Amino acid sequence: MIQVPVHLSHLDELEAEAVHIVREVAAELERPVLLFSGGKDSIVLLRLAEKAFRPGKFPFPVMHVDTGHNFPEVLEYRDRRVAELGETLLVASVQESIDNGRVVEETGPRASRNQLQTTTLLDAIEQHRFDAAIGGARRDEERARAKERIFSFRDDFGQWNPRAQRPELWNLYNGRLRRGEQVRVFPISNWTELDVWQYIARENLELPPIYFAHEREVFRRDGMLYAVSEFVERQDDEDPFTVSVRFRTVGDMSCTGAVASEARSLEDVVAEIAATRVTERGETRADDRASEAAMEDRKRVGYF
Repeated sequence: MIQVPVHLSHLDELEAEAVHIVREVAAELERPVLLFSGGKDSIVLLRLAEKAFRPGKFPFPVMHVDTGHNFPEVLEYRDRRVAELGETLLVASVQESIDNGRVVEETGPRASRNQLQTTTLLDAIEQHRFDAAIGGARRDEERARAKERIFSFRDDFGQWNPRAQRPELWNLYNGRLRRGEQVRVFPISNWTELDVWQYIARENLELPPIYFAHEREVFRRDGMLYAVSEFVERQDDEDPFTVSVRFRTVGDMSCTGAVASEARSLEDVVAEIAATRVTERGETRADDRASEAAMEDRKRVGYF
């Protein structure tokens, strides 16, 4: 009997690779955790974990490093989605890190808690004895991300050295850890922002509403549109106004900008992303504009 070869679509191939990686983490590491912020990339990670392990439960908990300055729509979605899945949600709190004296909160109009997440994450990894953290970073996001291997090894201080990473020939992943070592794993490294949106559309995944165009009160700073909130101190010349915007990425409200948009459906967003030539972080994340090596500097001391 003649067997007809199966031709996988581009998204099928990306999905199969990512599911394989997630299963490898569960097989090779003892205490992994899946990082989930309620953002689009981590929403895709949840779906991939479902495809890897359902009808069973995930062999790891889900954890959010919460700055305390997140968009309320995203936090509502985070709690509801994890509850629907019946999985365990851990919340590592930056506010608790501040209260315990582990980090010092910045002050002033440009203050942000985003960089404080590193200490909170490393403390949570130590507290729960996690040896692997699965994240939704992609190589197309930023220059430093492009240097990442899929299994990104960190030393016993959580630090990343791009020159001390292991080869991943033929998609073989060596998860053996030395004493004190930990690993960050990025199953969707080879995806682009457009791939993520096309996959969301194909899987008909629900998203927090801020990813779609809506009327919002914002103010302009350094060419970016920031949501007016209690967490961001405006300067005298930063007058608020209302406009139709959406967010390409979500995070701390103090450093996450919106884009002017009328894209109110998945189809409209996919078309908009296909036409853009600026990365989401380059357009809407103030913390990545601090210097050309801002992301790499943060990663070297333990950032995601």
